[in-house]
Amino acid sequence: QVQLVESGGGLVQPGGSLRLSCAASGSIFKINAMGWDRQAPGKERELVAAITSGGSTNYADSVKGRFTLSKDNAKNTVYLQMNSLKPEDTAVYYCNADLISGDYEYDYWGQGTQVTVSS
Repeated sequence: QVQLVESGGGLVQPGGSLRLSCAASGSIFKINAMGWDRQAPGKERELVAAITSGGSTNYADSVKGRFTLSKDNAKNTVYLQMNSLKPEDTAVYYCNADLISGDYEYDYWGQGTQVTVSS
């Protein structure tokens, strides 16, 4: 069994910063990639950022230059540093991991954490 535990969401004013964390635990052989998606009310879920096991990152155009995704391999944890937050960043943020457990590859998702950017 694998779990993804997210933390760090909350309410922040426009221009502020937040850092989200996501820790994967359980029977993990290898993590191929981890990242964050988000879903705003009335909108489809979209990729925010992802990082591969080799350290390559991919960002949505809307967050480039403001968000930074990093990882701690020893802790199976990724961190999403979000700066210069805008009201349009308001959404539920979901951590995801593409990993190998046992003999199979799986996609796992966290429970989601709310980020609200408002004055």
